[in-house]
Amino acid sequence: MSDENKANLPALTKQVSELVLAGSLEHAEEAFSHAADEHGDYAVAEVLSTLPPQVTALHLSGFDGAKTSVATLLVPPKAWADSLAYIAATWPDNMIEDDPERIAENLFNHVHGIVYATDDEERRHELLQEASATDHGATVFAILWSLAPREILELAGEILSKGRYVTAQTSGDSDIAPLAVDLAKASEDGWERSLLELFPDFRHSAEMADVELPDDPDEESDFMQRSTRELLYRLRKQVPSVRSMPRRGTRRSMGTDIFS
Repeated sequence: MSDENKANLPALTKQVSELVLAGSLEHAEEAFSHAADEHGDYAVAEVLSTLPPQVTALHLSGFDGAKTSVATLLVPPKAWADSLAYIAATWPDNMIEDDPERIAENLFNHVHGIVYATDDEERRHELLQEASATDHGATVFAILWSLAPREILELAGEILSKGRYVTAQTSGDSDIAPLAVDLAKASEDGWERSLLELFPDFRHSAEMADVELPDDPDEESDFMQRSTRELLYRLRKQVPSVRSMPRRGTRRSMGTDIFS
């Protein structure tokens, strides 16, 4: 990219920020498309890496797997991971209480749409590694797993016993299992953190191997499992002040060498 083109990036960043904050996501996408045509994909990735993460969250939350987006295809993994810290700020105040599953499903569509926007496996792993390396990222994935906790527990056991030979073939037929398997393969630590965020009674996934959830979701379980609503509120509390930038969490590594 030429020096002249690089000089145009601050103006493009300012333009996109103003469009997103004004609610003109389609016009922001047009600006990205024009920049990609004129200066190449690098320009879009560079702007996305310099946008405030709360602006990136606001923009990307308007797209999912059903809507095409230049930003979805090109957002740098670190920029996306930072933006996830602000995603809960885009939710309507009453929706967490009234319809938590709908929010969680929309969040799943967002994550799935970013992670599987291309067939680039290396990019997919980088996205999952960055997103799961933070406290808020662990909570995001726990929210997704809370939609299918029995399936996730089954997968946790499969991953422990089969390691890298694990597949996403479980009793369920949702897209949650493939995402969980890909996360475990991309980041052992990220997978563990997300599991312990959903099932906080445990210290590591090996302790979950023999656990069985009751068939009735309303039935009391012998161990603590955070509900979708509880996790949504938890993520809401993790939204940083816009005066401070997101930082990596301070949780210790909890890896168990599941793929050694």
